Amino acid sequence: MSLVDYIGKAKSVVDKFGIHVGDLIEIKTNSGSYIGRLLPRSHYEGADEFIVVKLTNGYNIGISVEKINSITLLESLENKKNEPPKTFQKKKDLPHVVLISTGGTISSKIDYSTGAVSPALTAEDLYLAVPELKEIVNIEVDVLFNELSENIYPEHWEKLAERIFHHIENGVDGIIVAHGTDTLGYTAAALSFALQNLPVPIVLVGSQRSSDRPSSDAFINLRSAAVVAGYANLAEVVVVMHSTTSDDIVGVFRGTKVRKMHTSARNAFVSINIPPLGFVKGMKYIENIAPIRTRNKNRKILLKNKFDKKVALVYSYPGLLSDIFTELINNRYSGILIAGTGLGHISNRLHKVLKSAIENDIVIAIASQCIFGRTNLNVYSTGVNLQKIGIIESQDMFPETAYVKLLWALSNYSKDKAISIFQENIVGEIIGRTYPETIFNR
Repeated sequence: MSLVDYIGKAKSVVDKFGIHVGDLIEIKTNSGSYIGRLLPRSHYEGADEFIVVKLTNGYNIGISVEKINSITLLESLENKKNEPPKTFQKKKDLPHVVLISTGGTISSKIDYSTGAVSPALTAEDLYLAVPELKEIVNIEVDVLFNELSENIYPEHWEKLAERIFHHIENGVDGIIVAHGTDTLGYTAAALSFALQNLPVPIVLVGSQRSSDRPSSDAFINLRSAAVVAGYANLAEVVVVMHSTTSDDIVGVFRGTKVRKMHTSARNAFVSINIPPLGFVKGMKYIENIAPIRTRNKNRKILLKNKFDKKVALVYSYPGLLSDIFTELINNRYSGILIAGTGLGHISNRLHKVLKSAIENDIVIAIASQCIFGRTNLNVYSTGVNLQKIGIIESQDMFPETAYVKLLWALSNYSKDKAISIFQENIVGEIIGRTYPETIFNR
C-alpha cells in the first residue's frame, strides 16, 4: 500500500494546525484525546476523511477529521532530527544477549518521515522501539542478513549457526535470532541440529504483523524473547511467538516441534505433538514442561552445521507421477523426504520408481501430511511394502523437521550412519509417546 501526503479535508486540518508527518501531537475529540506521531496517509478511497496517528503504545488509529476539535504540537520531527543520537548505558547486573538479525519485520523500525519500515540496526534502535528491553537485558545487535524468510536457504543456516557458535563461545547469556515467519520453523529445526549441547538458550522470534500496523505483535514478541534469552532456565533452540490472539500470553515452543499454522494470525505458531515448553506472561517466564537441558555456561557447545543441498521434499497427492522421482534420480539427489498420507503412505504405482531411487543410492524417508500423530508402516500393506523396498519412517516428526534433519544427517555422517541417526532422537524431535491432544498452544 503506497503512502502519500495528505489531501482534501485531511490536508486542510493538517495545514490549519501547522503539523507535519512525523510530529508528536495531541488530538482532542469529543470522545477523548490521543497522543502519537502523525503518519503518512494510506492511498485508498476516502482517505482524506481521516488522519492516521501512531499512538505511544505502538498502535495506529485513524481519526475522522469531522471529530477533531484541536491538535497540539508536542514535538517537531524536524527538531528531533537535529538532536544527537540517544545512547543507553549498559547495566552490569543484566544478562548479555546478542540479537542476530536475518531480516523480517521483527527487528524493524518505522521512518516517520516516509511511513516506511526499515531495519533497526543498532541496540539504541531496539531500545527506542521497545523501551522495556533496556531494563531486561543488555542487547548487542549483529546484522548477519537482510533477507525475506522465503529467501533463506541451507547455506544461510550454515552461516547463522557458525555465527551463533562464536557468540556463545565468547560467553553470552543468550541468543535472539530475528527472522521472518514464513520459514522460521525450518531455521529453528536447522539450528537445533547444527548446534548441540547448548549452554544457553537460542531464541528465534518473528512478527506476523509489521511495526507500522495497529495490531503488530513485534514489540511483545521481542520483549518476550529477551525474557527467555536472558532468564529462562533452558538451553534449547526455541521459537517465541504469540500463543493467543491477544497480548496476554506468548508461547515458547521447541525448535523441532513448532509449525506456522496460519498465514496471518498472531497466534499462528503451534506446538506439534508436545505441549509448549513454557509461556511468557509480562516479564516472567513460566515453565510448562521440562526442557532437554537447563542453563550451564560451562557446557561445551558442538557445531555440526553442514546441510546437504540435494535433498527434496515431495508431497504425495492423487495423480502424483513417477517422472518427478525419475528427475531426482537423474540429477543425483542424495535424499528424498516424502510427505505421505495418513500413517505414511504413497500410491503403490510409485513403489517401483522409489525402489529404483534407493538402488541409485538415494535415501528416502516418509513423514505424514497429517502433522499431528506419527507414522506407522506396520499397519497396512502399503506401509509394509514401503519398508521392504527400504523407505524409513519419520516417526512423530512432521515433514519440515524431518526434511531438515535428513539434509543435516546426510551431510554430517556416512549414508548408513545418517539412516540410523535419522531414526534416533537427537534434540527432542522424536518423542516416545504421542500426546492425545491435537493442538498445543495453551
